[in-house]
Amino acid sequence: MKKPENTEKENINPKEYEECCEDKTKEMESKIFELENNWKRALADYKNLEKRVAEEKQEFAKYFLAGFIRELLAVLDNLEKAQEHTKDEGVNLVVKDFREILKKEGVEEIIAQDTNFDPLMHDAVEVGDGTDGKILKVLEKGYKIGERILRPAKVVVGKSFAAAESVGI
Repeated sequence: MKKPENTEKENINPKEYEECCEDKTKEMESKIFELENNWKRALADYKNLEKRVAEEKQEFAKYFLAGFIRELLAVLDNLEKAQEHTKDEGVNLVVKDFREILKKEGVEEIIAQDTNFDPLMHDAVEVGDGTDGKILKVLEKGYKIGERILRPAKVVVGKSFAAAESVGI
């Protein structure tokens, strides 16, 4: 550190001058440490913000994609109905390609046949004679992306009518 010009004129004690410099040095080091910590904290906050914005963008894209795919599922249903009735090879190829594209985008069919009814994944549209809570028939396939349900499966759920009749209901 540069010695002040008026030091010699005022005859400042070198020991006092050294103590003064040490105090100023400690004060400056403390300020540098504080500023450095603030800078690191701000940098960490910025990186976290970048991550959060990227995740939100990805979530928005998934949300948008989910809406678009939901609309395409009706087209797939119609193609599958045509496939059942026509046995046309061209329709078979289109349905196969359609399913592969959906799979590539993370869309999975909800397996419903012969499983227990789950109101989060299935929409009960009929009740039939069978084991209570067991899905007897799938009327319309359901689909999901990851854990997000795009469309619940429309199903017929079993209800034991024999037990109700024996009681007299």
